[in-house]
Amino acid sequence: MDSGISDTATGPRSEDRLPSSASSAVKVVIVGGFGVGKTTLVRSVSEIRPLTTEETMTQASENVDDTAGVERKTATTVAMDFGRISLSDELVLYLFGTPGQQRFWFLWNGLFDGALGAVVLVDTRRLEVSFDVIGRLEESGVPFVVAVNAFPEAPSYPVDDLRAALDLDPAVPIVVCDARQRSSSQDVLLKLMHYLRSLALTPEAK
Repeated sequence: MDSGISDTATGPRSEDRLPSSASSAVKVVIVGGFGVGKTTLVRSVSEIRPLTTEETMTQASENVDDTAGVERKTATTVAMDFGRISLSDELVLYLFGTPGQQRFWFLWNGLFDGALGAVVLVDTRRLEVSFDVIGRLEESGVPFVVAVNAFPEAPSYPVDDLRAALDLDPAVPIVVCDARQRSSSQDVLLKLMHYLRSLALTPEAK
């Protein structure tokens, strides 16, 4: 008799299942301007097959999205990216990558609900696309670190100069990374976790 259970029934892949040892899960948001490497970072560091919502860019968006400096970009995130990484046997990070274009920023409010912290990806060739992003984070009170994505042709600046250009609080960490490399992207997330821990151990200013 046919049991009615298909041999092709699907479920989570074994490599996608949450480790049984995991006891803490943290939501982290990856933000930044258009074309700074958010999807690349989530893809490179995720231990599961990442969910992405990239769509091919068309001529209809030419007068809407500023592609200066990223003219070769052919796809863009239209909702969010999602990935997961275990930083230890107990600690798991859920990564939510935001769309970069301002016309999709209405999605940010929901994505930031419950987020413990954020990573701001920056491209030194186009620092101006990060100003509004950082401003929104500061207004929301979400702690963040700044990760300078080292594009091959991007200029390099001293940390103090970057901090001044981005008008960052002296306490906000700045780290240089290559979003294409898993180890480098993981170092960024570790920096964020260390920063969040230091904030938790530091009494609030009265």
